[in-house]
Amino acid sequence: MPPFLFWTFALLMLIFGGAVIVNRNPVASALSLVVSFLGLAALFMSLDAYFVGIIQVLVYAGAVMVLFLFIIMLLNLRVEEQRQINWLAAAGGIAVALILLIQIFFVVGHFQAARQTFPALARSTTDDVWNIGALLFSNYNLPFQIIGVLVLVATIGVVLLSRRERR
Repeated sequence: MPPFLFWTFALLMLIFGGAVIVNRNPVASALSLVVSFLGLAALFMSLDAYFVGIIQVLVYAGAVMVLFLFIIMLLNLRVEEQRQINWLAAAGGIAVALILLIQIFFVVGHFQAARQTFPALARSTTDDVWNIGALLFSNYNLPFQIIGVLVLVATIGVVLLSRRERR
């Protein structure tokens, strides 16, 4: 991938990641997260991790965000838009973020290995999908099943909590 495309997708992720935090409307925030996920998928594709990039689009930008949007619209979060901004907390958050950014630049500037380019990755003889499938269904089968049940229970809980009672 040319450096121009890398910086474009990285900037796209940063801008829309910030829009997730800044937006007052929860639906616009969720849609900004979709664009950020798409930028992340493009970066995975640039690393030749095509399967992970496609799964990023299908699972996260597709299924999970549809679920989030369904829950947001089901909860009717219009009250959140009318809430006032706490400017003291916002200024403190910006100050902490700037201090963290300065520390990152300081560490990277004084770290010798950070100035060198990485060597090219060796090509794998086996397929990406086969490796991920073998790992998922051997070492991580139980956590994978537990996460599926947790997402199902959380969705049922949100539907039950947002249900209106008849008077």
